[in-house]
Amino acid sequence: MNPVKTYQQWIEQEIKRKPFGKQPVSLYEPIRYIMALGGKRLRPILALLSYSLYKDDAKAIVPYATAIEVFHNFTLMHDDIMDNAPLRRGNVTVHEKWNMSTAILSGDVMQVKVYDLLLSLPAEKFKEVVTFFNQCATEVCEGQQWDMEFETTQSVTEAQYINMIRQKTAVLLGFSLEMGAILADASLTDRKLLRAFGTNIGIGFQLKDDLLDAYADPKKFGKQVGGDILANKKTYLLIKALEKAKGKTKTALQEQLALKKFNKAKKVKAVKSIYDALNIPALTEKKINQYFEKGFTALDQLNVAPDKKQGLVAFAKDLISRQS
Repeated sequence: MNPVKTYQQWIEQEIKRKPFGKQPVSLYEPIRYIMALGGKRLRPILALLSYSLYKDDAKAIVPYATAIEVFHNFTLMHDDIMDNAPLRRGNVTVHEKWNMSTAILSGDVMQVKVYDLLLSLPAEKFKEVVTFFNQCATEVCEGQQWDMEFETTQSVTEAQYINMIRQKTAVLLGFSLEMGAILADASLTDRKLLRAFGTNIGIGFQLKDDLLDAYADPKKFGKQVGGDILANKKTYLLIKALEKAKGKTKTALQEQLALKKFNKAKKVKAVKSIYDALNIPALTEKKINQYFEKGFTALDQLNVAPDKKQGLVAFAKDLISRQS
């Protein structure tokens, strides 16, 4: 069986075993709800794939890999509140299904539960893993704050945007891989290479998400397609369009950004037509591939037999070609 499918099954089983808490039901049911929505389970799978490069008992670290997934879903719950998002993975978001206060509090409990899951780490690994996790979690929050600040910033550069998505999204992928390596007693050099691999594919992954937000098949995407356009969100696509647009095209784009009342479908269509005219989708694909190539370069340097890396390589390639 494909190891990724096996790992995904282990993670789903672990999540189902976790009630997270009982009373009040209104506090814990939203946690069970968001955790049951599925998703790619990308981060815990990366931790298991990393660990399995060095050891054959990957099932032993499933609780710690699951902790990463709980943290990730906590960030999504709060992120959806900040973005006022109506959908998550094709389902109603927690703050819409319950209310904002419940979503905030349930998210807070999720973060506490992450540390509960990490408490059973081997004593000799505990401090190191938790220290790195805390550094990573702090960066995720910093990235989210930058993302919100960019909403009211007049001009955001490509470099600023890349750093924001590195913090908000990519560092958690890097941590997932490094945690697996730490628990498997990998060398410091390999740990750093795996972190670099994860961080670079994480940047590529978020850039792909930006592209899909505008161009994905709504039936496959699970979120509102064109949501970033409607919110005037400064994604890589919009930053490059503002940088490249001249004359009438620039005026047309600025007019769309200035609209206060608009037909949603018409605005998405108009902005996408500007993106198409400026070749923005192709530019974004090129940038995505650059970061994935950086990731694979780090993976190539790993002191592990090539056949051992195949699961990780195949998984990363699936991320490049994903359509949802």
